[in-house]
Amino acid sequence: MGTFVGHMVPGCALILLGLWHTFNTIKAYYLKGKANFHSRFWYPFNDFSFKFKYLELILIFCFSIFSITSQVLDFYHFEFSFMLDSLEHATMFLHLAIYAGIALVVELTHIPEVFMWFIGLLAASVFSQELFLLHFHSTDHVGLEGHYHWLLQLIVVVSFVSALAMISFPSSVSAAIVLSVSVLFQGCWFLNMGFILWVPRFVPKGCMVSFVEGGNDMHGAVTCGTNDDFLRARALANLQFSLILAAIMILTSSLCLTLAGKYIARRQSIEYERIHSRGADANQIPMDV
Repeated sequence: MGTFVGHMVPGCALILLGLWHTFNTIKAYYLKGKANFHSRFWYPFNDFSFKFKYLELILIFCFSIFSITSQVLDFYHFEFSFMLDSLEHATMFLHLAIYAGIALVVELTHIPEVFMWFIGLLAASVFSQELFLLHFHSTDHVGLEGHYHWLLQLIVVVSFVSALAMISFPSSVSAAIVLSVSVLFQGCWFLNMGFILWVPRFVPKGCMVSFVEGGNDMHGAVTCGTNDDFLRARALANLQFSLILAAIMILTSSLCLTLAGKYIARRQSIEYERIHSRGADANQIPMDV
């Protein structure tokens, strides 16, 4: 993950996952209503054939296995590379693979209601281990890079707490939306870090990206010339954090307004037809004597 691509790929994956969950959570709430809403830690592809129903879990599991392999295997020399920071990154994806794999097994064995609380605990453990390994990372994230990773930890804390809230209050749409939005926020922040910390043209003024001596490979540290440059760069990071969150809130609000007009009317139509059908059945006079 200590490369530009290492931030972009997981960032894009988290953005897609966050958008998928945000859309489906809002849709489910409007279709079922407040009384019948029940949050989910994954959503099936019901609009497609049965073989695509578990596509989310399958993609998460495959992506996790691929990420673990890329962390411990040097594809250029085709040999294992057991660097400590790579093993820490691989461990993050290991917990994600465990969550997706067990959730898939539970669904295929048709006992989701019994283990739904346990699936929630596995999802929460993914964020807890991500937070643990980010906070106690073997690579010291100092300076500007450290500040970006500290802001990332704030987002992960929100994901972890909201996952626990979903387990405790499964009918809470607020907890489900916060979890979905926080996953989306993580993805956006990964992309932002990839550009700011790894692309020289996006590095704040007065700071520079360190390179490996004698080569063109980035070393992964952004250094600032003076303390004023560092303070300015840190303030820009805080501003980026707020602006990205504002953009996500606008997007989520737009989704809520757009889906409300479509699915609330559909739910009311279904409820009206159900009441009308019950009324017709009640008015039927038995013909047998």
